[in-house]
Amino acid sequence: MSTFTDSDTTARHGELSLNKELREIMCYMADGRLLVSKSHAFNPHVRGFVARLKLMDKPCELEYVELSVISELNEAAENDGVSRSASEMQRVAKDMFQRAVSMRASDIHIRISKRDKTKILFRIHNDLRVMEEQPFDFGDQLCAAIYQAMSDVSSPTFEPISRQDARIGDRAKLPTELDGIRIATSPQVDGYIMVLRLLYNDAMDTTDMSALGFNQPQCAAIESIKRRPTGINIISGPTGSGKSTSLQRILSAIIAESKGRKHVITVEDPPEYPIPGAVQTPVTDADTEEERSRAFQKAIKASMRLDPDIIMIGEVRDTPSARLAVQAAMTGHQVWTTVHANSAFAIIDRLTDLGVPTELVTDPTIITGLSCQRLLKVLCPHCKVALSSVLERYDERELQRVLTELRLDNIHVQGNGCPHCKETGTIGRTVVAEIITTDERMMQFIRNRDRTGAIEYWRCEQMGISMLEHAIEKINQGLVDPFLAEDIVGQLNTGSSYAEIGENSSYILNNAKDHQHVII
Repeated sequence: MSTFTDSDTTARHGELSLNKELREIMCYMADGRLLVSKSHAFNPHVRGFVARLKLMDKPCELEYVELSVISELNEAAENDGVSRSASEMQRVAKDMFQRAVSMRASDIHIRISKRDKTKILFRIHNDLRVMEEQPFDFGDQLCAAIYQAMSDVSSPTFEPISRQDARIGDRAKLPTELDGIRIATSPQVDGYIMVLRLLYNDAMDTTDMSALGFNQPQCAAIESIKRRPTGINIISGPTGSGKSTSLQRILSAIIAESKGRKHVITVEDPPEYPIPGAVQTPVTDADTEEERSRAFQKAIKASMRLDPDIIMIGEVRDTPSARLAVQAAMTGHQVWTTVHANSAFAIIDRLTDLGVPTELVTDPTIITGLSCQRLLKVLCPHCKVALSSVLERYDERELQRVLTELRLDNIHVQGNGCPHCKETGTIGRTVVAEIITTDERMMQFIRNRDRTGAIEYWRCEQMGISMLEHAIEKINQGLVDPFLAEDIVGQLNTGSSYAEIGENSSYILNNAKDHQHVII
């Protein structure tokens, strides 16, 4: 079999390198033959590799051989050189991770397409930027190396035609600034995509919630919720809105303040940020959504039997997990979790949609805290520009709309960039949020289907502010560009008495163009 050794492309350093377990049962030859052990003919990972070859437009002729033949090929190929080794692709991946960290990217997207080849994009301050383009094979080998050789929570083989999740947690494979990288893959029409979420380790620099952007009344509300011994506290917001960071800081503060007297258990899919002092349990090895749901339910039930004081459930995603979370709160535990909802009050509707009975959803001893948050870009203080000096940039109707809610004298917009912000015009992101501490009177409004009454009670009695109002507060402080903020929280005049102040805004706009700073 020595005649084939120069053509074994699935050897440890080969172009299509496989992990050790899979190299023992198959090898792909440069002439298009895939040699498979007879006793492993129906192995699902063989089918996955065949699908990968088809996606790469590589020929594939299955040939079933004795296991010893494959062993001989692997042994002979160990020292053979190839065009691009797996170890080289790992170095490429590490360099890519370091570059992303230096730019404070939150995610890396690797898009593999027969039509568009390979595109690598970084998400920086919520915007995607194309960083480089490479051939199809480069991207395929890079993704295979990341998934199979670098991740420590994954399936045995990389299957681009399947949706797969994994995580890189080995510190030797990560920049020092990261605790881990969460991996998700999905097929697309003519290829697949891999998205890497970068988990920074500076989230534990402080447990002060105001450092994230919460104002003092909101921090006080969070402290009040933390002191309630039982009940479920829910944080909502879209993907990438900082929910996990908020949860990490809250739980870390509880552990520190209790000096370890509280037993905190988390159920996560998979764990993201480390929480020192907590028992973090992963939900893994689920190939389908049904299996994942069952595994999640099993993990929640198991956590309740481990004598916890506090349970954190990574996400309430379906009816069984929602009911289990509520059950945990009813049995004397403090529970923290997240859901996808558009506002704090909408969390109630989301729980109802998930099948939680209304009498439980509106019980303030069970549902104790509701929060919704987004992240807004923070303007670079060195190159931000006063809106009053660049009025000509904007349409008159845009200016009239924002000036109904803002003080022109301190509004700033994004500048052209400078060395301090790496030419981006922004230096990070800040939270805008709305936080509700429930009580019997508020829940009575909701039971009576009087949402307006509940909101008015929250605003007047609890001095609550909406995300939109929180955003306006930060715009008026000169921290946030009003037009960038509208992309995240909606138009600034939504819900305001626009008709009453429309005439004033026209007056202000006309005077502003004469550079008279007028406070609304």
